[in-house]
Order: sequence, then C-alpha cells, then structure tokens
Amino acid sequence: MAGGGGVSPLGLAPPLWYHRDLSRAAAEELLARAGRDGSFLVRDSESVNGAYALCVLFQKHVHTYRVLPDEEGFLAVQTSQGVQPKRFKSLPELVLLYLQPSQGLVSTLLYPVDREESIPEDRDYSDGEDEKPPLPPRSTSTTPTGSAPETPTDSAPAANGLSTISHEYLKGSYALDLQAVKQGASSLPHLNKTLVSSCKRLNGEVDKVLSGLEILSKVFDQQSAFMVSKMIQQSVNQGGDQELENLVTKLAILKDLLSSIEKKALKAVQDLSVSTLSSLPPLTRHSKTIPVQAFEVKLDVYLADLTKIGKSQKHSLSVDVEGGMLVVMKKMKDNQEDWNTFTHHKIRQLIKSQRVQNKLGIVFEKDKEKNQRKDFIFASAKKREAFCQLLQLMKNKHSNQDEPDMISIFIGTWNMGSVPSPKAVGSWLLCRGLGKTLDEMTVTIPHDLYVFGTQENSVCDREWVDSLRTALKEHTELDYKPIAVQTLWNIKIAVLVKPEHENRISHVGVSSVKTGIANTLGNKGAVGVSFMFNGTSFGFVNCHLTSGNEKIGRRNQNYLDILRLLSLGDKQLSSFDISLRFTHLFWLGDLNYRLDMDIQEILNYINRKEFDPLLKVDQLNLEREKNKVFLRFAEEEISYPPTYRYERGSRDTYVWQKQKATGMRTNVPSWCDRILWKSYPETHIVCNSYGCTDDVVTSDHSPVFGTFEVGVTSQFVSKKGLPKSSEQAYIEFENIEAIVKTASRTKFFIEFYSTCLEEFKKSYENDSQSSDNVNFLRVGWSNKQLTTLKPLLSEIEYLQDQHLLLTVKSLDGYESYGECVVALKSMIGSTAQQFHTYLSHRGEETGNIRGSMRVRVPAERMGTRERLYEWISVDKDETGGHKGRSTLPPRSGHDYVKPSLTHKHVGAVLGKVSEEGERSTKEEVTAARAKQDSAEGDPSNCKNNSYNNPAYYILEGVPNQSAATLSSELLPSPCSPPAGKALLSGGGKGRPSSESSHPRRHTAGHPVRPISEEGSSEDDGIAVVGVVLGGGAGGTLNRPPPDFPPPPLPKGALEMADTPFSKPRPLYPDLAEVKIPAANSSPAFILGEDFKRGGPGGLDDQSCSVLQMAKTLSESEYPPPPRAPSAPPHLRGQGLGDACRTFPPRAPITESIAEDLPEEVRCLCEGGREGGREGVL
Repeated sequence: MAGGGGVSPLGLAPPLWYHRDLSRAAAEELLARAGRDGSFLVRDSESVNGAYALCVLFQKHVHTYRVLPDEEGFLAVQTSQGVQPKRFKSLPELVLLYLQPSQGLVSTLLYPVDREESIPEDRDYSDGEDEKPPLPPRSTSTTPTGSAPETPTDSAPAANGLSTISHEYLKGSYALDLQAVKQGASSLPHLNKTLVSSCKRLNGEVDKVLSGLEILSKVFDQQSAFMVSKMIQQSVNQGGDQELENLVTKLAILKDLLSSIEKKALKAVQDLSVSTLSSLPPLTRHSKTIPVQAFEVKLDVYLADLTKIGKSQKHSLSVDVEGGMLVVMKKMKDNQEDWNTFTHHKIRQLIKSQRVQNKLGIVFEKDKEKNQRKDFIFASAKKREAFCQLLQLMKNKHSNQDEPDMISIFIGTWNMGSVPSPKAVGSWLLCRGLGKTLDEMTVTIPHDLYVFGTQENSVCDREWVDSLRTALKEHTELDYKPIAVQTLWNIKIAVLVKPEHENRISHVGVSSVKTGIANTLGNKGAVGVSFMFNGTSFGFVNCHLTSGNEKIGRRNQNYLDILRLLSLGDKQLSSFDISLRFTHLFWLGDLNYRLDMDIQEILNYINRKEFDPLLKVDQLNLEREKNKVFLRFAEEEISYPPTYRYERGSRDTYVWQKQKATGMRTNVPSWCDRILWKSYPETHIVCNSYGCTDDVVTSDHSPVFGTFEVGVTSQFVSKKGLPKSSEQAYIEFENIEAIVKTASRTKFFIEFYSTCLEEFKKSYENDSQSSDNVNFLRVGWSNKQLTTLKPLLSEIEYLQDQHLLLTVKSLDGYESYGECVVALKSMIGSTAQQFHTYLSHRGEETGNIRGSMRVRVPAERMGTRERLYEWISVDKDETGGHKGRSTLPPRSGHDYVKPSLTHKHVGAVLGKVSEEGERSTKEEVTAARAKQDSAEGDPSNCKNNSYNNPAYYILEGVPNQSAATLSSELLPSPCSPPAGKALLSGGGKGRPSSESSHPRRHTAGHPVRPISEEGSSEDDGIAVVGVVLGGGAGGTLNRPPPDFPPPPLPKGALEMADTPFSKPRPLYPDLAEVKIPAANSSPAFILGEDFKRGGPGGLDDQSCSVLQMAKTLSESEYPPPPRAPSAPPHLRGQGLGDACRTFPPRAPITESIAEDLPEEVRCLCEGGREGGREGVL
C-alpha cells in the first residue's frame, strides 16, 4: 500500500506483519485471503494517532484489538475494565508474547500475514512529461490576509505543548506544592513556575501587539502612547515571581487600548478631513456595466389558440440588467412594433422546456392575482441559457435580500509545461474556445469566484497571482481579492473573489499532499483550499497524478492517498474523508488518465470530431465505472478534443511520439485535464460551460475551463431568537438499518454530525445483528437506541438547508465502517420519512444504510421564502419527450431515495395494466411504457444482475452506467410477458437510444422530472407492456437512486405486511426480510465468457471482487433456468442505451437475470416467451 511517506515508526526494516497505513477493509481482505485461524497482522489505527490495531482471524471472523500507548510510551492491548493490561516497550515485544497460547486473545497468533511489497518507484516521469523531477521553487506558499497558513504535520506535538506542561505538573510538581502547603507555605511556587512557562509564548505575542500599537498611539493618542512605552520597558526589566502579574497587567492595558484607540483615531481623521476634504480626489470604483441585450425569438403557438395562426410570431426580448426591466417587443407588419415592459418583480418564473432545449416559458404578473405565461423559442439552447443567466443576474442585482442565494464560479486547470504563460489568456478567463462554451452575451459578466489550478507552473506565487489579477481587471474592471494561494513544488492553486464578497469568506484552510516518488517528492501530488462562503462550505483540490499510459493503478492510489491525507475543512469531521466534508467539492487538475486505443484510430476519430468512441475507452471513465475512483462525483459531458499532447506553438498537431534513451515512447492524445465535482444532496449546482481554449499554445496541454451556478446559504439569524422549549424543533429517528461489508462481528454505534447541532451525538450500540455470510453483516437500531437531536435553530428556512452526516463505527476499535450524508429538507414533516443511501469509507463503497426519521418543526417557525435558483424550473412537458432520450443528470453527489410507493398501489397499477393491456392507442402505449421496455429473445440478452439480490446489490463495485440505466429506464425487464400482462422486474437492460442524449446537467438532490416517452416501440418489432410507477398523475415518478434499484417483488409483495418502517410500506423491502445466503451453500461460480477473457465484454481481474462475490451468493439462492433459443440477429448484443449512461461500458455483461427472479415471476416470464414469440419474430 502506498502511504504517506517517511520512515516507519518501527525503523527502516519493520516486521513483515506490520502494514502501517493499511485500511481496515484491506486488512480484512488480506486475512480472508489467508483463510487460517490464527492469521494476524498489525496496522495503524484509523481512530487514534500513534495507536495500532491487531487484527486476528478466527472462525472466518476478523477480531480487532486496539494497541494504545500510555503516557510513558509503553504499549498495551486495550482490555476490559478491571483487567490489568500488560505493557511492552515495543510492538515486536507485544506480538512475541501473544504468539504464546492462552494470553487472552480469541486465538493465539499463529500465522503472520505479510504486507504486499510495492514495486519500487524509481521514476515517475516515464512518458517524458518530466525529463527529471523539477526542483521545488524557492518561493514558499503564500496565504493572503484572512487565511490560515498550513500547519506542518511535524509541528503537531508543539500544539499540544501546553497540555504536556500541565501533565508534568500534575504528575510531579503537584506533590511538591502539596508538601509545601502542609508545611505552612502560603504560595504554590511550582504552579507559578508552570503558569509562567505556559504563558511565555503569550507574553511574547502581547509584547509584539503592544509594540505595533505604540506607533498608532503616538499618532492618535499621546497619553496612551506614554503608558504603552512605560509598560514595554517594565516588561524587559521584570521577571521571576512578578512575570505572571506583569502579564495580567499588560493584558488589561491592551484591552483598554484596543477598545479606545479606534474612537480616538476616528476623531483625529475626521478633524483632519474637514480641512482637506476639498483637495481629495473622489474615491469611486465602478464595475463594468452590462449593456442591454436583445434576443430574437418566436412565440410558441399552441394548436388550440387558432386566433394566432397565420399571424407574425416574431418577438424581441430586451434585457436591461442595470435598469431591472424586460421589454417584450412584437414585430408587426409594415415595420410597426408593439411592446410591453415588465419590471423585475413582475417576472414571476422562468420554465425551461426539458424536451425542446431552446424553448422557455415566462410567467408574467398581470394583476395581483392573475399571471400570464408565454412560451418563446430561442435561436439556440445557448441563447436560452444566456437569457436565463441575464435575468437571474437582474433579479439578484435588484433583490431586497442582503445576502446572495446563488453565486457563479469559474474553475480553470492548466498544465503550463514549465513555461511562463503568455500575457493574453483572455480566452481562458472568458471561456472561449472548444466544447460547451458561454454565449457571447454573457462571457464578459464577472464571476463571483475564480479558481485557478496549474501544474508545472514555474512562475513564483506573487508574480502568478498578480498576473491573474491584472488579467481579470482588464476584462471585468474589478480588483479581485486573493483568498488563498497554496503551492507544492510546481503545483499551484489560487482562489480570487469579487471585492463585494471578501467579508463573506471565512474559515480559510490550505493543505498539500505529496504522491511523487515514494510519496516523498512533490513533483506529483495535490494542493487544496477550503473556506466557508457565508453558510456554505467549499473545497477545491488541484492535483497532478502519475503519468504514463499504463500507470492506471498508481493514479488510482494517488487519488485515494490525496482523499485520505489532504487536511481541509472542519477538523471535527476527521472521521469523514474530504468528499463528505464540504457542501460542494471541486476536483481539478492534470489527472493523467489516458485513452486505451490504437493511436491511428484515435487520430481518425479526432479528425472526424467523433468523441463518443474515445470516451468509451477513457481510463478515468472506465475506472469510475468500476467505482475505483471519484465515487459519486459528477463531470459535465466532454464535447471538445483531447487536451494533451499538442505540439507547442500550435493546436493543429498532436505529438504522440518521443525518442528516449529506453526507446520510442508513445503518448496518445488524451483528456488528461479534467474538472469533477461532488455536492450534498438537495443542493443546487449547474455546470454552464466545460471546454478548452484553442489559442493558448505555449504548453503541450490546452487550458480547460468550467463555470458553475451554485446555490449558497446565508449565516441564518433567527428573527424570533432562540427557540423556547415549546418551539424547539426535533430530529427523531424511528429506526436505522445497515448492511456493511465486513468479516467482523463486533457491535456498532452511529455518530451524527451537523452544523445545526451544538456538538456531535452518538447512538447506543445496535440492538439487532444478523448474517448468514462471513463477508456481510446486517445491523439495526430501534428508536430506543437512537438519540433525539435538537437543532440550534428551529426555523424551517434554516433547517431545509442543513445536512446530517452519519458514520457507523465499531465498539472494538472505534473505527468507521462507512459514512454518508442525508439532507434534512425531505425529512421535514409531521410523519416519518424514509431515507436510503450508500456508505463509503476512504473513497470506497462499503455498504448501505436506510432508516425512518422526521424533522419536526413547530408551526410558529414554518415561514420560508423562495430561493433565486428556485425561480427557474424545468417543465415536465406533458406532451411527451423525444423517443429514446433520457434527461437523467450525470452520476454524482450523494444520491438517495425517499420511497413513497406502496405495494398496494403497485398491485392496483399491475391490475389496471393487465385489464387494459389489449388496448393499442398511442396514448395508452405511451403511458404504459413509462420507463419499462421488454425485449424477447436469447437469454444472452437477458442479463444476470445481482442487483436483484437485495442483500448484496448495495455492496457491488459495479459500473456506473448500469445503475444510471436502471434509474432512467426504471429497471426494464428483459423478458417480455404476453399482451395484457405486466412484469415488474428489479433489473435488466434497456434498448440503446436511437438519438444522442441531451447535454447533461446536474442539480444535486433536486428530483428529476421524468418525461413521458413519445411513440411506441412497434417500429422495432418489440412487444411492449409497461407499468406506470408513482403516485401522481401523468406518470410522475419517485425514482430509486441510481445505485439501489429495487429487487423483484416476491409473491406476497402485493399484500401489506408489518415492517419496522411506518406505513404505507415502501417499494423497497425491509432489510430484515432479506435472507443472506450462507457462504458454504454457494455452488462453484463460473464466470461468463466475457469475464474469462477480461476483454471488451467484461471487467478486468482486479475490478469487482465484491461484485463477483455477490453474484456467487445470488446464484446460490436462485438457480439458473435452462437456456432458451437465441435471439434474432438484430436483437443480439443489444445492451445499455447510450442516452442512459453516465459512461459507456466496454460491452454488455452476459449473464441472465432470470435466475434472480422469484419462481412465479419466472414462470410468467417464460410463458411470455412462448406466447409472444411470433409477434416478436
């Protein structure tokens, strides 16, 4: 395992059973692989610095013992209360004792499990990207005023120096003072000495402050200046017993001085300004005014409005941002014009069409109680977005709110190739170039935040920041303020903010992690900045990962090391990695993932501007599909050519060959430079642009840009004050249940963290626990074990912006087995709501958690307001969407589901579809389809999907596109029932889309409004019967989360049954009803041909061990059916639809889901094959 670098605490040659920073999950995997009782290893504790964890395998379970150091540095295994621990000078001595029998462990230590030695990292510049590791720049990292410099890890003991002095007094000198008092002493000399030593640092700081204030005092207040000078002189001469008394006196003077000097200085300046006011030049600062922008549009006329047919529908929409007005001008015959002017408060809502990308509905207020909606067709989707941005800016500019609801963020990443940047980088700052770019009407609108991440940047920090500020001032006429700059060798990140927002920034933090050779060199690694913008936390990480086409594993490990070791954000959230510490986390940089394709094929696709085939072989996309890196991160669709490796001085030629001493090196064109993000659920974030420049040619990389519209919260101040007991809001839990991947059988508890809580809270240990398989454990907490949480404020306006972080920890080692985040917004109400999400730890998915909770808000605190970003909505387009299209946003964030569909309702829908299945009108087919297509044919087209085994689908490292498809197509069944019958399946594959998908946009946590699909699949020769899910009219759907599709309904699914959850019963079965098959009952699992090959049709050998394990367990419960005849050629191999994928797979996985279906459903499916074959073929 790659670690954090440095020498092992056990010396240069530690014992092979010592694994240092090995994760808990990896330790369990190594012990499971060893498979013998008494196998053991020692790793660093994840919960206590300087402690260890002794892991022992016994009867297929892993038992963990904490090894803690005491005050004298001796080590001891943590024991039960009352048991005297055995102390050891070193870890090898401790292990030596427990190698002997009957020492109190569950098993004698018999078989040490050696660590896996990594391949020496001699060179990290194999592809010529760095001819040799560059030396670190002389300039150190700078942190402008208002930010906190990074504290080196070596200085951590110094921070605890005061507590060490106190401990020394209590352990030793206290007894001497006690003896002196018994002998009649009237003072405590040793305590006085301890206090003087403790305050020595404070004494020096006070002297520095007083010296600085002395100068100001001489200018504004002569009397105070004399007192300060006298005090400083006394502090030099005094010492001994008077030193502590002198410090107290200085602090009192400092307090008085600070409270009075500003008033005296103000009076002096006012007196001075009276005589010089006329001679002073006016101090004004104007930002660049936004000119009036006009958009040529057409009025969208409905067929029902026959009066307007044949008349001119040409209109012009003029947006006056500065004046706060929208002018709607109608162009008539004979060059006549008719116009209406609407002020900003008369524009009630903007409604974007989901189906027609350039259509926008505008709701105007005509009278106090009457609104009018008009739909306009813009020249392009880009023009529509520009219009919406201008109107949002206008509303924000003229809002009566003191604090913004939404900000705009520019993010840029660029590998500068160790060459200074050109003076003209305007195309980068203005998002001009290739890909998804901003409209020319909005490119000059200044963003609120600018974040610049660079790699191989040889320019010193000050010069680099000054050049950025100069360029921004040139284009925006604003003097942007630097928040923080952090540098690791030539990797830099700089964050600048609009002057008006400077005071809204707080809690600035910076950090860096080295991942270069042996994790000790900074030529590769990451730098990060974090801060609060009012009440919203932001994190930004800029990284430069290992280069080389074949170094995928090293890049993955670089990412995991950065995720674990980068010290950013709230220190109280140390149990959570940085992907869960921030409302919004942006990850940018030269990630160095390459394309797995022949160079000539790559060049051919680039010349034809066909990027989809290349994105299918992009290493980052493939690794994300396997859930190996960037779990639940999102990335905007890439529509620009690879940004690496160009010939310097040109953007016309890729230089893909380089002669080296070891031979010819190939660097295929690749999308090395990327921007990804991860946001809390039910927050607002939209990517408005993602592309690269085409005119900055000094480096072999092109600069990449992205702009984001992000919702933010204010520092909420209650108008009603702190809540009384009768007005207190409560967060109450009915139950929580989780499945975690672990071989341990210890007890667990949950810790709850949130900014709305005064401090973190803990549950009691779980009161239910079961498992029939050694690799998985189900744990549950009833409401008696779960504490009720009391938020600091009780207003609904405050609580709907809050989130709750949960971590599941073990009682034996106090280590986390998984963490998650839940939004409180959907939990507010008088009845309990259900949440359901995944658990992750150290960047890997480790399980699943669900529960029932409610946020009870008193009626007096229910007032709220509409946010600016809620002013724009998305129309569901009741007329239906394009056939085969999916508007599902990219996989991202912390998606979770709040199921609301009851089994009784499912039964009613099934019955209705069964009765009316013979009807064939287009409207009914459209309604019946509602996300459920079935295809007849070869079982090779019926994929086996262990999602259908509810005990294990939550733990798989499955490709992302499978989950996205299941969500967007609502789990289509691959087996077609006869006409008039419907099958509700828990998994399967849909047909490929006949059209390309819309550009993907992400609004984390906001419900995706599904559109009904237009047309039937009769054109394709496929018999289709579907089920409309959801409680609302028009096919409204509560989608399951992409990663947790529901399992197939058992025979009794239509009957109501008692569950730990509140009624009505949710679509998802209760975990307690899920039977985990015993491991020893599983037959030998034989992989399909694609898995055996490890080629395009399957996953590589390293990819999804949990997935394969789950499939083995699934097959043990549901034996496979006999094979059926093959499908027609035109249906063979049809897999996941491109429109439904986050990332395309290499090829479909060839297993049958029929073996996962309950018997009665499988019979129905098989009957459908026979009854419907003629209609299909």
